[in-house]
Amino acid sequence: MPGFLCPHNSMAELKGKEDCKQAEGKIHKKNQKAFGADLKNYLKLMVPHIKSGIKTSNDTLSAEDVIQWSQSLEKLLASQSGQVVFREFLKSEFSEENIEFWLACEDYKKTKSDHLHGKAERIYEEFVQSDAIKQINIDHQMREATAKRAQDPTHTSFDEAQKTVYILMERDSYPRFLKSKTYLNLLKHLQTSTLK
Repeated sequence: MPGFLCPHNSMAELKGKEDCKQAEGKIHKKNQKAFGADLKNYLKLMVPHIKSGIKTSNDTLSAEDVIQWSQSLEKLLASQSGQVVFREFLKSEFSEENIEFWLACEDYKKTKSDHLHGKAERIYEEFVQSDAIKQINIDHQMREATAKRAQDPTHTSFDEAQKTVYILMERDSYPRFLKSKTYLNLLKHLQTSTLK
């Protein structure tokens, strides 16, 4: 159902849209690389401040914070640092589209009504449609139902798909994250830094 929100009148228009999607794909790849570099820099910056006890921002990462992430996916996602580290882990599993979709839906819920249509179209094209660059793992019926809701958007248009993706992360990726070197090494490093 590509182009359901913006029907094309000519082949030239369709070609232009395909060129635009290719350009967006290239930008997305650059953004992914930048995000990975940002996370590494963030952690490099945070660890020395934790060691010395200096707080440079409201989001200084502590061992207690990281331990709380293990209580529930909800607590992990409530933390900006948790989102960054979990996203990096998902990227290593080639499934970062899940958290990106979840975050896009959270942002969408806060959108003013007059901007819903544009954001709904972007979320649909980026994550939901069958040839989306960052297609999420939902079944055909939910994909169709979400497409219909996105045509006449409300603040709840993506709720079912978001819940499905959340459950997928909670049951699948989140337990692996808690056993991963990413999580365990960060926790160990913060705990040993606190003891010094």
